Amino acid sequence: MGIGGSILLIVVGAIMTFGLDNKDLGPFNLDTIGWILQIAGLVGLVLTLYFWNSRRRTVVVPPPAGNTAIPPTTDEVVEERRMRRY
Repeated sequence: MGIGGSILLIVVGAIMTFGLDNKDLGPFNLDTIGWILQIAGLVGLVLTLYFWNSRRRTVVVPPPAGNTAIPPTTDEVVEERRMRRY
């Protein structure tokens, strides 16, 4: 859902709960629908932040024991590129 979708649900739910005078729309109560949208948005926001935080953890791997450094060499590599023009 993401942060934007969660905030949108919270805002729409708050408008339906606190901003409307007519509380009934046929068989539906707009206060109840507004509270449900706000709770769904809050749960989505918490889950999004939790998964973003758990994804950013890094694992530090210690270097291997012993002398594993690659010794320097005296060999040189020369790269030549030839371009064909048609």
